[in-house]
Amino acid sequence: MNQLAHETSPYLLQHRENPVDWWPWCSEALELAVRLQKPIFLSIGYSACHWCHVMAHESFEDARIAKLLNEHFISIKVDREERPDLDQIYMNAVQMLTGRGGWPMSVFLTPTLQPFFGGTYWPPTSRMGMPGFDAVLEAVIDAWRNRREQAIAQGSELAAQIQQTRVVGVGDGKSSGELSAGLLRHAGATLEQQFDPRYGGFGGAPKFPHPMDLQLLLRLAPQLHGNAMRDIVVKSLDMMAAGGIYDHLGGGFHRYSVDDRWLVPHFEKMLYDNALLANCYLEGYLATGRSEYAQVVSETLEYVLRDMTDPAGGFYSAEDADSEGEEGKFYVWMPAEITAVLGAEAAASFNYVYDVSESGNFEGANILNRPKTIRQCAALHGQDAAQLEAELAESRAKLLAARANRVRPGRDDKVLVAWNGLMIDAFARAAGAFDQSRWLAAAIRAANFILAQMRGNDGRLLHTWRAGRANVHAFLDDYAALANACMTLHEATFDERWIDEAVRLADTILARFADPAAGGFFFTADDQQAPLGRQKEWQDSATPSGNSLAATVLLRLGKVTGRVDYSEAAVATMRAAAGLMERFPTAASQMLLALDFHLGPTPEIVILGDPADADTQAVVADLRHRFVPNRVVAMRSPAVAQSTAEKRPSALDPIFAGKTATVFPTAFICENFTCAAPAAGKEAVLEAFRHLRPSASSAVH
Repeated sequence: MNQLAHETSPYLLQHRENPVDWWPWCSEALELAVRLQKPIFLSIGYSACHWCHVMAHESFEDARIAKLLNEHFISIKVDREERPDLDQIYMNAVQMLTGRGGWPMSVFLTPTLQPFFGGTYWPPTSRMGMPGFDAVLEAVIDAWRNRREQAIAQGSELAAQIQQTRVVGVGDGKSSGELSAGLLRHAGATLEQQFDPRYGGFGGAPKFPHPMDLQLLLRLAPQLHGNAMRDIVVKSLDMMAAGGIYDHLGGGFHRYSVDDRWLVPHFEKMLYDNALLANCYLEGYLATGRSEYAQVVSETLEYVLRDMTDPAGGFYSAEDADSEGEEGKFYVWMPAEITAVLGAEAAASFNYVYDVSESGNFEGANILNRPKTIRQCAALHGQDAAQLEAELAESRAKLLAARANRVRPGRDDKVLVAWNGLMIDAFARAAGAFDQSRWLAAAIRAANFILAQMRGNDGRLLHTWRAGRANVHAFLDDYAALANACMTLHEATFDERWIDEAVRLADTILARFADPAAGGFFFTADDQQAPLGRQKEWQDSATPSGNSLAATVLLRLGKVTGRVDYSEAAVATMRAAAGLMERFPTAASQMLLALDFHLGPTPEIVILGDPADADTQAVVADLRHRFVPNRVVAMRSPAVAQSTAEKRPSALDPIFAGKTATVFPTAFICENFTCAAPAAGKEAVLEAFRHLRPSASSAVH
């Protein structure tokens, strides 16, 4: 075994028996490169990456290629999910060198860690117009031996470009930094132009879900273009939930669709996709009342509880696309397999609804999907829709049980703080909307696990955990996503402990990550290693950027605590990103959601009432069942309000200051520094809630 044998990352452990003398990213490996003056071959991937597995099998298990690597390079293997900071830096380098990026990422560094050549997947030998990895290695060996000064100069120039673009370049330098509703209008118009009216979603193949874009359109829909934006959201949600990208038996979404109609997925499942899509479908349900969206939320969260939750409480990262060496084998079906489980009659109904045929729709097999709705299928055959749905639910349960006997895809069981923060937020929001205590308990348990088990000796967060070991100092998105989740947990429980945790995390963001000179936040803390200098993450990828998450949670916390420093830091971050929002709105969806929250009106809702009282419970439930995404909520019982004021300062004291009542529940609703008259009593509070608006109508108009 090589030096990866003692790592915790499942991806690194997959390579521990390669003949390549792999090192993890560590001081020993970096010092060895300097001492021997050898270039570094840096390979970055992740456990659910199909082409990472292919390159590993073809090249990293090949003795001839391993010999070249071992003799001429210090070979370092990195899990991009464990070290997103390194992935950001060197992916940017590969994109500058080649015009494209992806994983596996393969980049050659000088001993001073400057990139001078790179690419993604290379086959072991030249084929189909692609250079072979063996030829690439020979060329780099020759360059290092005979043209080393040129390679070093290229690395130095590229490193300077990376630093400039990552820190400064979030726009074209011409933006005024004005935070106006025009940015929202422009984003909405851009998404309308990119919308696929036939299949939903945006753009063509390969087609990715855009949950944050859809959430933005839901907020803009009441104010812009009538029902057009709402229709975009409904079409997209309907088509994704009906397509093969959704797991119709086990719940949850695959990573993306390789075609434009959501049929054939790339079969890996990622925790972050399911967190973001669960929240998106939840908002779709609250905004439209469509029960099928509620079903998607429920099935997705139940999938996470069943298959992606560690006994200690954290949520796992991913499931692979492959099983038994074949992509998608775990998920596809032949008609005979379905008949064997369901019987001929039930199988005939199931196969018709879920597009199962002898010819198949994917390499001779069948990916389950629904070309027609269950209601349409029932009408075509003169059946009762409710009866057919009940029959199909029973069939799905039987097939899920049968599928459990197959060889499962590999699972990446490490726990990452940022991705867990996104999923905790989804569980906590959905728990309130559906009155589901199990989901709230799962969210609380995961948050408690992270706060207790994923800290260093100095008390600061650690980024990753697996099998009892936590390591790597946490990054900006870890702190911001977890702080945001704690905010949501407070609104789901009204336990002020969660606000205290959110404040501690936010204070660390300001102290360790802020750039007060230029606005925004660095991805790494001020005492973390940064090979080419500290970088800033502005653009959303499959997950919200660290800066957009930070802006979001600081706005929420600023509203509920009255902390001006939080609000000012959030505004400075959005101003720094104004050029990005203007020029590339689809790369700044979460920042635009933060902007929509900022422009308001964003009601501050304070409730005084006994949480055990039925009337108080009724008004809280009513609020949670409404689509009012831009709001903050705090509640105290009269006794707690009195004792808190007398005994100790609380971060929530400013929002409760001066608010008293003699009738309970009483609600105080303030917008833009103006408070309405208190609504006293259940009926008055419910009436006040009926006038809450889902988005910033005054800002957009």
